[in-house]
Amino acid sequence: MNQTAARPLPACRHAIAMRRLWFAAPAVNAAPVEDAAMKSEINALAARIRALEAELEEKLIERRRDLEYKWSHGRAVFSREVKERQRKLKISAGRFFATSGFLEILTSPFIYAVTLPFIALDLFASLFQMVCFRVYGIRQVKRRDYVVFDRHRLAYLNIMQKINCTYCAYANGVLAYVQEIASRTEQYWCPIKHAERIKDAHKRYAAFLEYGDTASYPDALQEQRAALKAEDDAAEEKSV
Repeated sequence: MNQTAARPLPACRHAIAMRRLWFAAPAVNAAPVEDAAMKSEINALAARIRALEAELEEKLIERRRDLEYKWSHGRAVFSREVKERQRKLKISAGRFFATSGFLEILTSPFIYAVTLPFIALDLFASLFQMVCFRVYGIRQVKRRDYVVFDRHRLAYLNIMQKINCTYCAYANGVLAYVQEIASRTEQYWCPIKHAERIKDAHKRYAAFLEYGDTASYPDALQEQRAALKAEDDAAEEKSV
């Protein structure tokens, strides 16, 4: 076979070369535009969520008025008449045990045995942020915003119900407190979403980088850290 006949014509070679360059060239302009649009949409959705949370808080304040208590010196206070009505609803500790299931009572040792691990978690998380967050320049999480004890003041609860409520307040408060510490740590070190969908993600997760987004990672990591510090600065100014 004649090799010269098999060679492409100059015009064909030029077209083939241009075609190869076309498909090999990276999309320089399209990706950043699409990425910016996606980030803008995510920020808008996050703003809507915050607005809904503020609206929910207003509704809860209205609900508190219906329940006839007000805030005084940082605590909820009922009037004397309301307390009297609540006391009439209280059942004795003996009746509480009598109406509880036998198997439910048997689970009590398992429930309260977790108290020591919760205390250890509380202590280690507090020590962790006390040391590390100072190094990172991050504002420490206020424990009192998450671990709250006030249910024992309710007049319609007996002594056992108050103990149970105190335990639940501590356990769930510590978990929320630790989650906030962990979420700030994650935003500082690894603000990247998972490929799979996760349930009940923390509030910062929506603004994290997408899984596999290598183009944005180096700069966006510093942006995430700066946003975290700016968030803490804003909270500090608000508290002043």
